Parts: sequence; C-alpha cells; structure tokens
Amino acid sequence: MKIVQLANFYTPTSGGLRTTVDELGRGYLDAGHERVLVVPGDAYATEDTPAGRRVTLSSPQFFWSKTYHVLTSRQTCRLLDEEQPDVLEVSDKLSVAWLAPWARRRGVPLVLFSHERIDAILRTRVPDWFPLVALANASNSRLSRRADEIVVTSNFAAAEFARVGATNVSRIPLGVDLDVFRPRLGKSAPGPVKLVTLSRLSGEKNADLAVEALRILCADGVDAELTMIGDGPLRSRIEALADGLPVTFAGHIASRETIASMVGAADIAVFPSPAETFGLALLESLACGTPIVVPSEGAAPELVGDVGSGAVTDGSPMGLARGVRALLTVPEVQRRKAARVTAQRYPWSATIERLLALYSDLTRHEESVNWQAAQRR
Repeated sequence: MKIVQLANFYTPTSGGLRTTVDELGRGYLDAGHERVLVVPGDAYATEDTPAGRRVTLSSPQFFWSKTYHVLTSRQTCRLLDEEQPDVLEVSDKLSVAWLAPWARRRGVPLVLFSHERIDAILRTRVPDWFPLVALANASNSRLSRRADEIVVTSNFAAAEFARVGATNVSRIPLGVDLDVFRPRLGKSAPGPVKLVTLSRLSGEKNADLAVEALRILCADGVDAELTMIGDGPLRSRIEALADGLPVTFAGHIASRETIASMVGAADIAVFPSPAETFGLALLESLACGTPIVVPSEGAAPELVGDVGSGAVTDGSPMGLARGVRALLTVPEVQRRKAARVTAQRYPWSATIERLLALYSDLTRHEESVNWQAAQRR
C-alpha cells in the first residue's frame, strides 16, 4: 500500500504535528508499506528520510504568518497524479476542499487526520459574540461529507463531529516513543520542586498560567522553580510576566533526547492549555515518569491514569497550584511509577496497527465500488 501524507503546518519547529506525521511514516515503512510526505516550503526539494520520502513543494506563505507556507491545488494534484497513492492522509482541514474532488475522481480514499478542534483553537482569537460553534459545525459538516474517514485522537476531538452527526469518524489515540521518553534512574536530588511546561508560547496554550501558578506556590512558601520548553509569539510577554520569579526559558529544543532528559528531571509537568485534542507532550511527560497537572477542559484529562499520574484542575492559576500541591503529597516513587504505567498504554505500534487496518478496509471498499462501477458500464 502506498500512503501519501499531506501536511501544511509541518516545519522544523511544529512540535506535535511533525512528531506524529514522522512516527506514522516510520510505522508504515516498518510494516512494509511505502510512505510519501508532501509539505510546502520555500523551494522544491525531495529527500529520503528514516520515515520515508519527503517532497517539499515551493509554496506561498500563509497569509497571516511568516513561518508557514500553504500547499496549492494545481502543483499538489499534479504531484499526486505522478505518485498514484492508494490512500491519501491529510493532516490539515484547509486542503480537503480541493483534495476531495481529486480523490473521488481517482478512486483514492481520503482520510482527514484531525489534529485540532476548530472551536477550541479559535476561542482565544475571536470576540465573545462571534458565532464560533455555528461556524465550527458548518465547517465540520462539510469536512465529514468530503472525507471518506476522519481520524480523531480523543473523545474531546470526536465531540465536534458528533455534534453534526458525522458517522465516518474513527477514534485512534496517538502513541509515544517509550524508549526515548523513559524515567531517569534514581530519586530526585534534594532542592526546589522542579516544574516544567512544554508548550508553544501562543495564546491558545495559556502558558502564562503556569507562571502565575508558580507565583502562587512561591507566595505560599513552596520552594519551586519552573522551566519552560518551547517558543512562540508570546515569549517576550511571558518573560516579562515571569520577572523576579525562578523561571528558565529554554526556547525551542529540536533534540527529543534532550527534551526527554529535561522533562524526566522535573518533578511535575504543568500543562495549562484547555484546547488540547490529545496532548502528545503530556504523554511524553508521563512516559518520562513525570506526572502532569492539567485543566478539566480539552482532551488532557483523558490521559490522567492511576493515582499519582496527574491532577485534573479547574485550569486557573490557583487550581494549577493546588494540583501541584496535591501531587507532592504522593510519594515520588509512586507518582513516577503511575505516570510511566499510564504512558505504557499508548505505544506507537498500537496506533500504526489500527490506522493500517482502517486504510486496508477503505482501499478494499474503494476497489469493490470501482469493480461494481466497471460492471455496470
């Protein structure tokens, strides 16, 4: 089976989406399939990677961003005609409108991999009066009609499609590399409580709330410090907010091994975002044996497992601080074990197996439809 993936928002700093697309690619290759990834960029390039072949198409910049480019229909469809995929896996919702007609004409199943929930991701970017839910419903209804199948990774992500009565939705959780992200040996050294936040520093992630939670903890006499891993448009504002507090800004870190080491050295990971549709960084923290503090909104609570693996809060700075305090009452060995055991339920192999089974069913169905159409001619 030849699987072609398309991803508009795939860049060296795009975090979870890049990790997901590449891990899936490696899994497809290991299972004996061919994988081609198509992404936009400054100039045309083709490269063989450990996750399969990657083709970069020269593409215009996205209208509101200097970081992202966007695939265009003409050159992308021309490339797809050359590649002749068996399955088209699309990792952004913008391209489905013009990819769906191409896929239907060619008899290729189109699978939308939904990485974000429209109403959650836009909530901080529109005024309160804006009819966001109605807009999301209209968009999701169109997407469900255009795609052969929609893959979501959590109940929270599935809910926006359930609202519009979509029936072509499969819930398949993501996975984690349990070899790279693993607990460090030994107990933590005496000293301050080490907190870590791994997040893009943008509005929907609410990373500033982790700083405010630290402020509350310090004011209450808790000896704690925070390391923020990640970068984004709000970094300077959050740095100003953290002035006078024990906060270290590590910026974007490309090495997954370095991230694993830093997260594994922390006592607790704080994730304030209410918009997570899965939370790959949360799962990576759990795999490192580092319990998580999360808000009750979004998909994050779905990853909290046994006692000590995490704390679900109201998402406010006070709530996050209370979540940290609650986890500190659990013995370190117990909470680190609970976190790791929770992550072990999510190997990438399980994700790959379920996706390939879905793709096999879709291709068989398409072959049957094509055969019946040929018989009627």
